[in-house]
Amino acid sequence: MNASVTLSTARRVLGQLRHDRRTAAMVLIMPAVLMVLLRYVFDSQRQFERIAPALLGILAFLVMFMVTSVATLRERTGGTLERLMTTPAGRFDLLSGYAIAFSLLAVAQVALAVGVSLTWLGLEITGSTVMVFVVAALDAVLGTALGLFVSAFARTEFQAMQFMPVVVLPQALVCGLFTPREDMNQVLTWFSDAMPLSYAVDAMNKVTRSSEFTQSLWVSLAVIVGSLFVSLVLGAATLRRRTP
Repeated sequence: MNASVTLSTARRVLGQLRHDRRTAAMVLIMPAVLMVLLRYVFDSQRQFERIAPALLGILAFLVMFMVTSVATLRERTGGTLERLMTTPAGRFDLLSGYAIAFSLLAVAQVALAVGVSLTWLGLEITGSTVMVFVVAALDAVLGTALGLFVSAFARTEFQAMQFMPVVVLPQALVCGLFTPREDMNQVLTWFSDAMPLSYAVDAMNKVTRSSEFTQSLWVSLAVIVGSLFVSLVLGAATLRRRTP
């Protein structure tokens, strides 16, 4: 891995995001805005506190998946990746640069969403505030990594958006947001156990309800980190110079 190529790629992407103010603003404030909206949709602090931890992870994952997949596809269709890949830079170096840039944006996004939830919306947690932020940030980075991976299979921005109901929606339905995973049909439970978003939601629920670092929490964190690393490796392996 060439650190200088990775960092220069990350700086370039961050510079582009700084000039694309609408995209940057959407990424930063959308999860926080949706959390505020959902708080008053439920109109019950008790119901909100039951579902809010899972939503913090899911919304961060969803927004970063959407933005990353579209932005990376735009880089490829515009010929930027084609020019970069004529240099000695490796595919993993380039993809790591994109991941770092979008992950920094994800961290800022999560900080705002968690801060709004804990202060303005009055979300009470038993566990560590720092761990809530860390897990939510990992969920957002996981969405970034998966977005980078699936962007290789899309030819247009519309096709990139079509991956949301294919990749994100099934995971959101079986991750335990609507009903406990153990209460679902056995086949759906197996499917849920294979999906990284299920472990992201489990980890968020655990760190908000307890300050204890249990073995199941460590397993969930390991699955999240492992999944995002595998997504980056697969993304680098399938990275093409340009969409035909």
